[in-house]
Amino acid sequence: MTERIWIIGASSGIGEALVREWLQHDVKLIISARRASCLEQLAQLEPEKVIALPMDITEAKSVIDAANEIGRSGGVDRIVINAGTCEYLDAEDIDLKMVRRVMETNFFGAVSVVKAGLPLLRQAASVGSKHRPELVFVSSSVTYQALPRAGAYGASKAALRYFAEALYCDLQHEGISVRVVSPGFVRTPLTDLNDFPMPFLIEPDEAARRIVSGLSGKRFDIHFPGRFTWWLKAIAMLPGRLRWRVAGRLSRHREQSGQPVN
Repeated sequence: MTERIWIIGASSGIGEALVREWLQHDVKLIISARRASCLEQLAQLEPEKVIALPMDITEAKSVIDAANEIGRSGGVDRIVINAGTCEYLDAEDIDLKMVRRVMETNFFGAVSVVKAGLPLLRQAASVGSKHRPELVFVSSSVTYQALPRAGAYGASKAALRYFAEALYCDLQHEGISVRVVSPGFVRTPLTDLNDFPMPFLIEPDEAARRIVSGLSGKRFDIHFPGRFTWWLKAIAMLPGRLRWRVAGRLSRHREQSGQPVN
């Protein structure tokens, strides 16, 4: 039986690249995002394999309606929650509305998808699907080590990681797999807006290949590129003051204040 995959956040960047990569495999794709026109263009690549299903992850009714439509049209084996946004936090003047906006998309939107989508995965598990039902969360490698100005984005992705880990504890007993993807810098419309150097930047098609390949294995956390993610993990393992000294040297606030890093 052909695997059915629901990709949320499929209109550009990593999500679009995942659609193109998975079309090289024996799958059926349901692709969701707010921009219906982008989804329709992607669906035209292989109309017999792709269903465009516009959805706003920040609107609970939109998510529920999409999940119900999938349930009526044959269900799903894997849900990939890739939708996300990124805005940077100024420590001198914290914008609470911006923090809420980022959390609404990156975390609460994902929770909404899980609430609506879990019954679909439970249904797949109950009928003995050939493919193990699976939830995939696209988080970020910034969750390994806090970085300057990433307070809102990083917090939302760290919350997403913890949520995924907690779900793993429970859903393993239902035969539902949970995975996390932790990319470094990937060239997307969002990262194109960044005004700082992005070490080891990779293209979205490479990210998609690594994700699809990683999901064919059994690792819980699929992180890449290693030369960046292991660097972050190494910083996180440093003794306390040294760890924050290294991370603090990346801060613009340090340059503006003129104060040395202790």
